[in-house]
Amino acid sequence: RLPLVLACLSPTTRKLHVTRPAASAMDEASASAPGAKKTTTVFVAGSTGKTGKRVVAKLLEKGFGVVAGTTDVGRARGSLPQDPNLQLVRADVTEGADKLAEAVRGVDAVVCATGFRRSFDPFAPWKVDNLGTVNLVEACRKAGVTRFVLVSSILVNGAAMGQLLNPAYIVLNLFGLVLVAKLQAEKYIRGSGINYTIVRPGGLTEQPPTGNIVMEPEDTLYEGSISRDQVAEVAVEALLCPEESSYKVVEIVTRADAPSRPLKDMFASIKQK
Repeated sequence: RLPLVLACLSPTTRKLHVTRPAASAMDEASASAPGAKKTTTVFVAGSTGKTGKRVVAKLLEKGFGVVAGTTDVGRARGSLPQDPNLQLVRADVTEGADKLAEAVRGVDAVVCATGFRRSFDPFAPWKVDNLGTVNLVEACRKAGVTRFVLVSSILVNGAAMGQLLNPAYIVLNLFGLVLVAKLQAEKYIRGSGINYTIVRPGGLTEQPPTGNIVMEPEDTLYEGSISRDQVAEVAVEALLCPEESSYKVVEIVTRADAPSRPLKDMFASIKQK
C-alpha cells in the first residue's frame, strides 16, 4: 500500500509569475453579443502539472472558460488543449498576492492544483504548498473572486489522526514538511471567509480509473489511491454543485468494490465539522 500512497502524495509544482494577456476578439464579441450567456471562467493554478492539466481538460469539456496559470507559456501551449475557451497566463504563486490578483481578476472561481517540485531548496514545499496557496487566496480576496477549490492530500492532519508513525506521513514530511505545509494552507483557507472546497486525494496514479470513487469526511482516510483523472473530475464537480460542496473538506480514494454514485450525492452526504 505504501508505494501507492507515496505516489499520490508527490505533487508536481507549477508556480506562477503574472502577465495577463488582453481579452481576445472572441471574448469581446461574446461579451457584447445581445442576450449572450456569460461563460463561467475558472483560473487553474498548476495548470501544466499532472493533475492540473487534467483539471483544465475537464473544465473545457464541461463548457467552462479557463485561464491557465503557468511559468512557461510555450510549454503550456504544447501540453494543454488547443481551445478557444482557454487563455494562458504567466504567473507565480510564490511572488505575492498583488501580482496574482491581476491574473485572477475577472474569473469566477479558482482551482489550486499546485505542488512543490523536488529541489535542493529545503523550503520549497513551504513556499509553494503553504505560502503559495495563501498568496492565491489573498489574490482572490483582492480581486473579488469568491470560490476556491484546493487539491490537497490525505494524511495532512496525520498527527491528529494518530498516524504519526504511518510511513507515508513520516516520509512525506521529510521533504520539507510537505503535509504540515498543506495543512497550514488549509487552515488559512478555512479562516479566510472565502467559499472553499478542499479535496484530499489518496495516492495519485497515472493510470485510467480502475475503481469507483469513495468520498469520506476529513481526517478519515489514511491509505488508498486514486487516478488523477478522477481527482480532476471531483474538483470540477465541486464547482458544478456548489450547494452540496461549499465549505467542505472531502477525502477521496477509489475501491474496486465500491458502488458507483453521483458525485453530487457524495458531496451532499459529507457533513462538515
